[in-house]
Amino acid sequence: MRTFLCHFAAVTRITLLTAWASIIVAALYFYFREPHTFTAENIASFLQSFESQIWLIFLAMSVLRGFTLLPSTPLVVAGTILFPGQPFLVLGISIVGIILSSSMIYFFSDLLGFSDYFERKKPRSLSRIRNGLEKPRGVAFVAAWAFFPLVPTDAVCYVAGTARMHFPKFISAIFAGELLLCSVYVLSGFYFVGSS
Repeated sequence: MRTFLCHFAAVTRITLLTAWASIIVAALYFYFREPHTFTAENIASFLQSFESQIWLIFLAMSVLRGFTLLPSTPLVVAGTILFPGQPFLVLGISIVGIILSSSMIYFFSDLLGFSDYFERKKPRSLSRIRNGLEKPRGVAFVAAWAFFPLVPTDAVCYVAGTARMHFPKFISAIFAGELLLCSVYVLSGFYFVGSS
């Protein structure tokens, strides 16, 4: 029975990893092949088609977007276009979506067995990364990564999950970096939307 369960767990991990990798490859392929589809205006237009469930769809897209490694910027800016009179609600939903997405990615990386793999194959490297992420400098690094708009925050979430960074430190760093970045997006977006 134990052998069956181990085999089942291994097959499940491989299936999940394959599905996740396929989603990322498809999303990135479509993103680079049809970049105009992912503009804030097109996302806003898509969201408008949901009328009564628009806030729920906006949140769901914010949460699920993390599994694709696509940037959150167009989605946040789409919120500013759709709701020019509600900057704090757009900011709040964007942050909640990012926090939920980052948390799921953090735990998803462990579920896929990344931690076990690196503990077996690269224990010293994993230990160094884990120790580095636990130090104040490591927390600041995660926050800076989350704030820097040219790198995907989701990547650092996978690394932190794989290295098993202390979750409260991890999520606090993500929150701080993303709150600052999204505030810039939302407030500048509302300035430009409001002045046009």
